Amino acid sequence: MRSPVHLGRDTWHLAWDASIPPVAEVGSGEIVTFDVLDASNGQITPASVAADLPGIDIATVDQVAGPIAVAGAEPGDTLEIEILEVAPADWGWTAVIPGFGLLADDFPVPHLRISRIDATHAEPIPGIRIPLAPFCGELGVASPGPARSTIPPTESGGNLDTRHLTAGSRLWLPVSVPGALFSLGDGHAAQGDGEVCGTAIETPVRGRVRLTVRKDLRVAGPELETAGPLGVSTNTDGWFATDGVGPDLHEAARSAVRRMIDRLGARCGLPPEDAYLLISVAGDLRISEICDAPNWVVGCYLPRSVIR
Repeated sequence: MRSPVHLGRDTWHLAWDASIPPVAEVGSGEIVTFDVLDASNGQITPASVAADLPGIDIATVDQVAGPIAVAGAEPGDTLEIEILEVAPADWGWTAVIPGFGLLADDFPVPHLRISRIDATHAEPIPGIRIPLAPFCGELGVASPGPARSTIPPTESGGNLDTRHLTAGSRLWLPVSVPGALFSLGDGHAAQGDGEVCGTAIETPVRGRVRLTVRKDLRVAGPELETAGPLGVSTNTDGWFATDGVGPDLHEAARSAVRRMIDRLGARCGLPPEDAYLLISVAGDLRISEICDAPNWVVGCYLPRSVIR
């Protein structure tokens, strides 16, 4: 019996590209272990400060480990990714990066928070503890055609940033090239739905996935099954929410987030930059109504348990 495949921190690439040769091949149903750097590719460390952010080489961020070929996977099949374990490091970071995020125009100045992470919580802002719900933001397979950046997601997966893909969940992706060529990365200790500032609690992670070829299942894009009720890790109390209303979902989302930032300032004394980061790592954007033209409703929800 061959040894399990392990992807180390030095095994990564920066594009979804079927021409990149696989670093290893596994049989259907085999387990792959991984140990990957944070999304900055190691450029941010526990000693980093906000003044370091403009010097980050954006061309080398959001790297993914792989690719792994899965024997027997052919176009038209489905790759099932069973997430067995995702363990964060003892630190992470969240940042306002100029030009990036839902409210990029509102926050042009770099801002960085380094989190301490223990066995159950992360502390992105002193005195505010966020329950851990670690996952990988990037899980994808290669597709035919020109190489594409790892940053925008597609029907083949990639930068899904779906916080419910924690240990115990399953993800199904359509196979478009022989071997599927699966890769993953972008470890998060916790994140809200929407990741509004563009970063979660970014952290190196280690973990395990089982890769299975499904010839009995056809999917046209990512489908998933969660490990448990949505929001269970933070929903230990009620929610506080602000609604954005308007004819454009993006603008409605911006309105909801801006108003939550204002409310957190008034209620908790948080400066706008920290409120923005807190919403990104613990708040959820939800489409509450999308059928009553001409206006739609987007809610920004924050668990009351994290802002006592």
